[in-house]
Amino acid sequence: MARFEAMRSEDFDEGPVDDGPPAGDRWSIWDQSEPLQRGPRPWPEWVVTDLGAVDYELGVLKTGKEADVFLIERAVPGTDRAVLMASKRYRSAQHTQFNRAGDYTAGRSARRSRDRRAMEKRTTFGLEQAAGRWAAAEFDALTRLHDAGVAVPYPVQILGTEVIMEFIGDDRVAAPRLAETRPDEAELESLWDQACENLRLMVEQGFAHGDLSSYNTVVHEGRLVVLDLPQIVDIYANPKGFQFLGRDVENLGSWFTARGLDRIEVDELLAELMVLAKAR
Repeated sequence: MARFEAMRSEDFDEGPVDDGPPAGDRWSIWDQSEPLQRGPRPWPEWVVTDLGAVDYELGVLKTGKEADVFLIERAVPGTDRAVLMASKRYRSAQHTQFNRAGDYTAGRSARRSRDRRAMEKRTTFGLEQAAGRWAAAEFDALTRLHDAGVAVPYPVQILGTEVIMEFIGDDRVAAPRLAETRPDEAELESLWDQACENLRLMVEQGFAHGDLSSYNTVVHEGRLVVLDLPQIVDIYANPKGFQFLGRDVENLGSWFTARGLDRIEVDELLAELMVLAKAR
């Protein structure tokens, strides 16, 4: 018996070892993402890449049909290096309330036939794959549009069904949605000009937002920022691509016209974008 007692380690006597951080909710997941799963270089100075950083959960920013958005802080213990970010976490397809996914994903294809069959049959594996594809679609869209100059949050990283991106707001308060603002005449004109430029840049990349409105654009320090991009539509691959583009312009434009913008400006923008899209 004494021989067996001597073989027992102190670690065994102490039970399971908690490998979590001494403070916070988890160690930073930065190093768990592959290079292509991190934001485009050069990384902004505010991005915390330290392996010893810790993520803190600060609450829910938004709940949606297919995902919830959380406010997190990534900080390096013992230093003043910290940054607030938005963490968007997609639900599995069996828990989502988003029922028109097929309209948006038309023209997209799973790379492996096994994945495609699983999603079509709605197996557990397939439902997990579908959630991962929504997350990947948003991260890819953010990356491409950010590089193209569209005003979108900087995509920090993706890991599984979680997309971490730049937090748009002050302190811990998210920027107001466009629908919540009351711009004066000059501000309205500036915001409309920004909306037009963002739409032009997206069309130049061959995309329509797919669900653009005053509820998924926010205003921060006079800058109009476009959010919620998992349903981004390839204008050419999707059979309804041009319809989605027209709806984006109409939905966003109607908010502006209700506040004094001349309707002809919306019509002229749509005509311009259609010509731009067809010329590619």
